[in-house]
Amino acid sequence: MPYDYYKSATQKHSPYYDERPKDIDISLLVIHNISLPPGQFGGEHIEALFTGTLNPDAHPFFKDIAHLKVSAHCVIRRSGDVEQYVPFSKRAWHAGISSFQGVSRCNDYAIGIEMEGTDTTPFTSEQYTSLAALTNDIIRHYPAITLGRIVGHSDIACGRKTDPGEAFNWGQFRQSVSQGK
Repeated sequence: MPYDYYKSATQKHSPYYDERPKDIDISLLVIHNISLPPGQFGGEHIEALFTGTLNPDAHPFFKDIAHLKVSAHCVIRRSGDVEQYVPFSKRAWHAGISSFQGVSRCNDYAIGIEMEGTDTTPFTSEQYTSLAALTNDIIRHYPAITLGRIVGHSDIACGRKTDPGEAFNWGQFRQSVSQGK
């Protein structure tokens, strides 16, 4: 039976996912960041984007993105609260055109986690605590995901994406994951 849901997450539903290819190992974890409107935190705009209900008239930036069909498996809010939009065994639409170690189509074999933030705004201690707990839980269920297979969106979409950005503390995060905190 697949491991689909993180017990500490608030379950939401995105229509933007599909089946993974048959016989694929879930073996990559991709860390992203998101804020809507850009640089603003809180509110329901991320949920609206991932559920296909974003009002293009609510902010000028939304006119360019309201039509997108995107999702992630989970979002970690500034408070550390975790929201889950797609079951882990399904393919969320988060990575786009991507490649890791010569294997393209990362959505096929990756789990995507969005951190509410920007490339240059430090993430909160609550977010790192939640990210470590979520990551350790995922690794327990998907052992093909090792520390070397936890990457940023920028690592798999080089030149196209910059997240999670320079403000993401990889050392702190990796230490908390390797210690099982």
